[in-house]
Amino acid sequence: MKVDGNKRIVTEKKVAITTNKTEYVRYEVSSSVVTDYRATDGYKDMALRSATGGRVVGGVEWDAGSAPAAFYAPKKKSAFSRGLYAFAKRAFDIVSSLVFLVAFSWLYLILALVVKLGDGGKVFYFHERVGKNGKTIRIPKFRTMKKNADKLADMLTPEQLEQYKREYKIDNDPRITKVGKFLRRTSLDELPQIWSIFIGQLSVVGPRPLMRDELSEKYGKDADKLLSVKPGLIGYWASHGRSNCTYESGERQKMELYYVDNRSAWMDTKIIFKTIAGVIRRDGAM
Repeated sequence: MKVDGNKRIVTEKKVAITTNKTEYVRYEVSSSVVTDYRATDGYKDMALRSATGGRVVGGVEWDAGSAPAAFYAPKKKSAFSRGLYAFAKRAFDIVSSLVFLVAFSWLYLILALVVKLGDGGKVFYFHERVGKNGKTIRIPKFRTMKKNADKLADMLTPEQLEQYKREYKIDNDPRITKVGKFLRRTSLDELPQIWSIFIGQLSVVGPRPLMRDELSEKYGKDADKLLSVKPGLIGYWASHGRSNCTYESGERQKMELYYVDNRSAWMDTKIIFKTIAGVIRRDGAM
């Protein structure tokens, strides 16, 4: 099996084994991998599973592992299937967000009071992000940071400032309030974004909405590709890696672009359930 661009080559051969006059057939897989991919990549190793037909090879079932993006080029879809997917996705966004807003209006009220009483500051924080096709959108969140949190130099150590410039997030961020820590740990701070889904700025599932500088710096020539789909409240990177897959390693970019190439109703469904399970387990909280 040869991959375009020689990103990786996997070959398979049958080996006859004779034991106690009984002949068995064993499958061997050999591969060569470019150096920037390793066994801990957060992708499903569908290419190896395909190459081995889903068999157990060398005592290991090839159902997870490493696979470069070039390994599984996106399947070409007809205009009808793309249109049907887009219609179904938007219909799901509208219905699910409307039901959620109505059913949990009481929760929004309680959280708004908790944030307000915490330090007397604003309840919501609006931050600018880049939406589909490069349009600037304002994303609401329940405020989780202290007042003047945007003054980075005044509130962060040099080491924390360097990490923010590198990853656009900080471990143990000192700007986060006590209430904010709870909201972030449970992802409740993102509930106001349900409104953004209802009005069409976001989708339930999609790449993480980014700041403009972040987009150009981290994605470069792939920025337009990322912006070809609507950003989402949850996504492939957020559900499969989040804090464990960083910009610096390149894993975050690969995972977001993998979703763009391979998005489907089935993948969206899996991401939704994996996200729910991750919130329950509190995996990768930021």
